[in-house]
Amino acid sequence: MRRNTLFLLLLGCATAPAGDDLPPPFANRVVSVKYGPGASFGQDKMPGIVLGPPQGAGPDGGSLDVVSLGTGGEIVLAFDGLQLVDKPGPDLIVFENAFPGWPETGYVAVSADGVTWHEWPCAWQDGAHEFPGCAGVHAVLANSDNGVDPTDPLRAGGDAFDLADVTVTTARYVRIRDSGHNPTDPPGAGFDLDAISLIHVEAGP
Repeated sequence: MRRNTLFLLLLGCATAPAGDDLPPPFANRVVSVKYGPGASFGQDKMPGIVLGPPQGAGPDGGSLDVVSLGTGGEIVLAFDGLQLVDKPGPDLIVFENAFPGWPETGYVAVSADGVTWHEWPCAWQDGAHEFPGCAGVHAVLANSDNGVDPTDPLRAGGDAFDLADVTVTTARYVRIRDSGHNPTDPPGAGFDLDAISLIHVEAGP
């Protein structure tokens, strides 16, 4: 069923820290989601399906632990109790369910306050160079069973982003927006979000 409805969820699904420990380094709350046409997969498992660690299916397969955003759809997630910080190298990883020959590109943006956004340019038309700046390009290798560290950009798979590239020092929100230039065959139309992991974090509000 094709839909284009805006759901402001404000779900309050943060993972509580144990004692003085930080929460796990993943998105832990869905702030809002806007489904585009063709989005019909994973909505019944929201919000948990996009919170916490990725559930990758390896280099040759696409995981079903995702929600489809649909064509032009977008989602905003928060890291309650954490603050993403810029340090040398990538600072966060976005996990889709891409596999060889089937990228589904999306724009990634970050914000400190949920109002002002800084977005990486996504070259959705440049397949020859693996869609520079886009999420939804590389397979997800990390999952809860294989012991691969989902915050290791060299081993986890997915697509890594450096805050320095958008001149940001700290952030508490991430927005993923389908590029609108992906295969639209139901039920998995558009960008399919699995998870977001945070590489460099400190305690936050």
